[in-house]
Amino acid sequence: MKAMLLGSIGDVTPLHPPLKLVQHPEPILTSGEVLIKVSRCGVCHTELDEIEGRTPPPRLPVILGHQVVGIIEKCSSDFSRSVTTDPQGLVVTTGQRVGVAWIASACGECDFCNTGRENLCPQFKATGRDMDGGYAEYMKVRADFVHPIPESLSDSEAAPLLCAGAIGYRSLRLSNLRDGQSLGLMGFGGSNHLVLKMVVNKYPRAQVFVFSRNPEEREFALSLGAAWAGKIDQSPPKALDAVIDTTPIWGADLEALKFLKAGGRLVINAIRKEEKDKDVLLQLSYPAQMWMEKEIKSVANVTRDDVREFLEIAAEAGIKPEFQEYPLKDANRALIEMKQGKIRGAKVLAII
Repeated sequence: MKAMLLGSIGDVTPLHPPLKLVQHPEPILTSGEVLIKVSRCGVCHTELDEIEGRTPPPRLPVILGHQVVGIIEKCSSDFSRSVTTDPQGLVVTTGQRVGVAWIASACGECDFCNTGRENLCPQFKATGRDMDGGYAEYMKVRADFVHPIPESLSDSEAAPLLCAGAIGYRSLRLSNLRDGQSLGLMGFGGSNHLVLKMVVNKYPRAQVFVFSRNPEEREFALSLGAAWAGKIDQSPPKALDAVIDTTPIWGADLEALKFLKAGGRLVINAIRKEEKDKDVLLQLSYPAQMWMEKEIKSVANVTRDDVREFLEIAAEAGIKPEFQEYPLKDANRALIEMKQGKIRGAKVLAII
């Protein structure tokens, strides 16, 4: 099968594209797994962090990609006897259109798994990091970690929802936002543009204020219904009840804390923060930024429930991402453009 393979960690540049198009052996199924013929795979900023060494190291060589849509082509030989449904009662069959998200497996037995927090499981495995992902014609995954795709969503529309949408949904829930309140969005890429669409649909009286260094992103936010859009350090027209930060910079969090109301919550939806600007934290002022019971909450991974609930919400509400499509062989170009800030919504690889 064709696949874009990552062989080593290093900077992503036009002169040194990180992925190689190769002929790779088709996955061999083991107990309880399914083989998926991949149709589309979203390109996520986390993959830049994996390639450039800012996250827990991926298994090398590895096929990236954790926003995967395709058709179940084959089940393991013991499938009908041992794996017919998952804990949520999902039945999976050959010929079914499904998605695969960042969460590829969890132990199912620890305290986190038993309390609805499988995203924190010590044995959590990530698609495209700890196992091969969807930058390929085929991939395999545990049958109980696939997600049915609603009919109203095309493959390209569904792919970004599996990560950018699901993690945005989790972030919005953790923000405790209520209708009529104000929400700030720091950064406006694949995830936060879907958060804005969710808020417009779910909380019609809420106001969303978008912060971005990119003037094109600010214009894009206003076109999607943001009440205001400004630079990262620009004060919004009113204090905020909550902020969701998707940027890799600490400075955004310091600004967000200034803008929060008493009792407000900052939700950091980022897998890492830049080490080079960690000294910015020395500028943290307790009375100006932390006092009055302000809260900081991080987001780590997603659960299967996050993914499935959001897919249903998106289908019912008509929430669809803005996206740009690239052929599989142009995965490096998509990653380089993402690093250069050339982002309008999400990026999706067309495998077939």
